Parts: sequence; C-alpha cells; structure tokens
Amino acid sequence: MQIGLIILIIIAVLILFWVGIYNSLVKARNGVEGALSQIDVQLQRRNDLIPNLVETVKGYAQHETQTLEAVVQARQQMVNISDNVSPERVNDQSNHLSSVLSRLFAVAEQYPDLKANSNFQQLQSSLEETEDKIALSRQLYNSSVQTYNQKIQMVPNNFVASLHGFHEKGYLEAPNESKEVPKVEF
Repeated sequence: MQIGLIILIIIAVLILFWVGIYNSLVKARNGVEGALSQIDVQLQRRNDLIPNLVETVKGYAQHETQTLEAVVQARQQMVNISDNVSPERVNDQSNHLSSVLSRLFAVAEQYPDLKANSNFQQLQSSLEETEDKIALSRQLYNSSVQTYNQKIQMVPNNFVASLHGFHEKGYLEAPNESKEVPKVEF
C-alpha cells in the first residue's frame, strides 16, 4: 500500500512539475506576442501622424513632391501589411518608412518658415517621440524573444517545449545601412 502511495505522489509531483514548465513557456510566449503588439501600436501611431505632417510640409515645400510621395507611399505600404506577415518583414518596412521620414525632415531643414511653424514642430516632435517608442518596443520584443528562446532551449524545458510545439522566435535586427560607420568630414 505504501509503495502505491509513493508512486502516486511521485506521479503527482511530475505532473505538477510538467504543468509548471508548460505554464512558464506559455507566459514567455505571451510576453513575446505582447511585445510585438506594442510595436504594432507605435507603428499605428506613427502612421496616423504622417498624413498631418505631409499636409503641413506640402504648404511650404510644394516642389518637393517626390519626397512627399515617397513618404505617402512608404506609409501606405505599412498600413497595407497583412496581419500574417512576419515581425521581421514588418520591421524592414518600418525601417524603410523611418528612412523616408528622415529625408523629409532633411528637406524641411531647407525651409526656415516651415521649421518655425508650430504645427510642424509639434508633429516632428510627436514623430520623433514615436520613433523612440518604436525603438524601445523593439528592444522589449528582442528581450522577450531572448527570454522565451532561452526557456525553450534549457533542460528540462526543452522536452516540454518540443512536445507541445514551442518554436524559437526570431529577433528584430537593424538594417545593414544603420550598422555602417558614418563618415564625418570637416
């Protein structure tokens, strides 16, 4: 009778251990998905600000239509990204939009009246703040991915992860051009 009770206790402890590992893996996976959702929120915020910025710049820089069209097109590509696209693809498109926006701000530097316009200053400030939030959200995502990937790779979690279909997630990476050392000339 005691051997049966001991075996039952051992089985109960193993089941509880298994459930604990499974729950920690689900929590880590949900952390990754939540961090990715925060990136989407900030990207949507940026997409909402861009039309106002473009309209403000149009009034001052009417002959800069090529740059304005590039911003509008890049924004539209971000808006049209489907929900089942990989985070890496969303990140690439977001980096492209950031690059186009930086060109727009460079154009704006050529127009002192535009730079002095309070609407433009407020929109530029809001976009810069949003870009910072996007960067922080990406850092949170990568940190969550690191935690999740470590959990599913470590023993004994890897046994539970492989049996329940937990797979590694990819990191978001900076574009290659941002990794190059800028040339500074005087």
